[in-house]
Amino acid sequence: MNANHHDCSSVGALYIRVSTHEQNELSPDAQKRLGLEFAQNHHILIPDDFIFTESISGRSAEKRPEFQKMIALAKSASHPFDVIIVWKFSRFARNQEESIVYKSMLKKDHVEVISVSEPLIEGPFGNLIERIIEWMDEYYSIRLSGEVKRGMKEKALRHGYQTAPCLGYDAVGKGNPFIINENEFKIVSFIMEQFDLYGYNPSQIARHCNMRSYHTKHGNPFDRRTVLRILENPFYAGTVIWNGISFEGKHETRYTKEQYESRKAKLHTQLCSSNFRSTSPEKHWLSGCLKCSICHANLSYGGSKSCRTFTCWKYAKGIHPTSVSLSSKKAEAAVKEYFNWISTILSISYDYKNSPFLPPASAELSFLQQELHTLALRENRIKEAYQKGIDTLAEYQENKERLLKKRNVLEKKLSTISQNTNDSLLPSFPEKIQHLNVVLNLSCIDNEKKGLFLQTLLDQILFDKKANSLYFDIFIS
Repeated sequence: MNANHHDCSSVGALYIRVSTHEQNELSPDAQKRLGLEFAQNHHILIPDDFIFTESISGRSAEKRPEFQKMIALAKSASHPFDVIIVWKFSRFARNQEESIVYKSMLKKDHVEVISVSEPLIEGPFGNLIERIIEWMDEYYSIRLSGEVKRGMKEKALRHGYQTAPCLGYDAVGKGNPFIINENEFKIVSFIMEQFDLYGYNPSQIARHCNMRSYHTKHGNPFDRRTVLRILENPFYAGTVIWNGISFEGKHETRYTKEQYESRKAKLHTQLCSSNFRSTSPEKHWLSGCLKCSICHANLSYGGSKSCRTFTCWKYAKGIHPTSVSLSSKKAEAAVKEYFNWISTILSISYDYKNSPFLPPASAELSFLQQELHTLALRENRIKEAYQKGIDTLAEYQENKERLLKKRNVLEKKLSTISQNTNDSLLPSFPEKIQHLNVVLNLSCIDNEKKGLFLQTLLDQILFDKKANSLYFDIFIS
């Protein structure tokens, strides 16, 4: 389709991108002006909401939020526009395989990508020219990336500063040594003091920082990992590292090499300590249901084999100011007691012999829904594998087609069951409570099934450590 074929009723989108390292391309304002002129000349209306602009380097479309927003809108049910205008095809994609994938996705919804500066003729010859342009753009991008990396390597070898400054330092440009930011360095000094003098671990230090409303270089709260990076960073002792190249910098330092080495040894001892408690890989039937009443984060299942506990992960990472933990035995007993109490109030008698878990139709319905959820996760994984270059385009398309066939079969079965199932046969809320009391005490039912059934009854269970109470948010309908 040629742009000249669009009439005055056509609605389009304008995509503008400028790479931060390219100096010879049009500015965003120039791209916008020329794009809007092109649209007007070809009778294409572009509303302000459909102008997508970003200044970002990188060849991967996955790392361009405005691009992803535009693609999602183009493929939405409302289908608000049928053409995307770019200054050059390289603004749309620099990777040919990526370009083909996204353009193919758009063509299925009759959305065309048009370049203002690279007009194409219709037919096979026009498609060939488009492929050649994409090949040249990809070659240029790879070559430019290589030149940029070589330049950065040469800069590092000449002892130039080019990494993003860490907390406590500011960049001055042109490869010159970073200078100290006194306000930020107070936080660095506090962290070093807490570790060196008082022996606090990174999680404890993170909590102390957050209690004082300190923030990281990017303005975020501290957690265990951010504190660990600061303690392990040799820059504070004078060593600059870029991509495996290290040199002794000329920036001002306030810590010695001896202090840095002592700190590393102490960290190693802490991390290898036998008291370290990790999260258990085993999944409990309450996993995903128990949440912290303060921050609403999930309580992670872990602890030692002799004492399993649920702990707020934000506290474990140093984000949360207060310890929130509950032993698994107490949690299990409290949940069972709560639902026993509800069933007593409801006074429902139910025959478990014929249906100890769910009626047949409802069980199959739950199974199919779980299968579709698993399938969606697999679809995301193969997409990520392609985008990261693990799978080729051909492998991605083959896997996608295979999963699509399976999705169609599952959705067809789900539709048939949903149409044929009489809602009156499905268990009511009181009946589900009775089912749950049996399910939670049956050893033949695994934790995953117990957890899935529990989640059909409640949204979450909030644990208030201070009040030593659980608060249940249940679905009564």
